[in-house]
Amino acid sequence: MGLPNYQIDQDQLVAQMKAREADAFSYLYDNYSAAIYGSISRIVNDVDVAQEVLQDAFMKFWDKIDQYDSSKGRFFTWMVNISRNLAIDKLRSKEMKKVGKTDTLETYVSGIERDHLNHLSIDGIGLKETLSSLRDEERFILEMVYFKGYTQSEISEEFDIPLGTVKTRLRMGLKNMRNVLQVE
Repeated sequence: MGLPNYQIDQDQLVAQMKAREADAFSYLYDNYSAAIYGSISRIVNDVDVAQEVLQDAFMKFWDKIDQYDSSKGRFFTWMVNISRNLAIDKLRSKEMKKVGKTDTLETYVSGIERDHLNHLSIDGIGLKETLSSLRDEERFILEMVYFKGYTQSEISEEFDIPLGTVKTRLRMGLKNMRNVLQVE
C-alpha cells in the first residue's frame, strides 16, 4: 500500500494528485513539508502559526492542483509561492496584528534568532551560493521580499529606498539569478 519509498517524478506526482490519489498527498507531505515549512517559517516567526500555515498550504496544494501549469514553472516553485503568499496573508491578518502589538522588540528579535537556528539551510539547494553572486543591494532586496515577506512598498518605507529603486533592484536581482542558474 502507498507509493514506493523512492523519489518519483514531479510530473507523475502532479498527475497522481490530479487523479486525487490519497497516496500522492502522503508522498507530497512526506517529501516536501520540511522545505515548505522552512520557507514559511522565514516569514512567520511563530512555530504554531507557521505550522497552521503549513497545513493550510498543503490543503491548498491539494485543492488547487488543477491550476498548476508546468509551462509556467516548476511544481516546487508553485508550492513555495502559494506558501509564501499564505504566510504573508497570515502576517497581515487582523489576528496577527493584535498579537504583534503585544510583543516587545527584544522578544521579536530573540525569537527570530532562535527560530532561525531551526530552519533548513538554504545552502542545501545551492541558493546561498547563487545569492552570493549578486550585488549586495540586489541580494538585500531579494532576501527581504522572498525570505522575510516584505512588500516592495514596505522595503521602500522602512529602509528609506525609493520605490522605483527597490523595483529595479528586485528585477535586476531576479534577472541575474536566472542568468547564473542557466549557466550552471
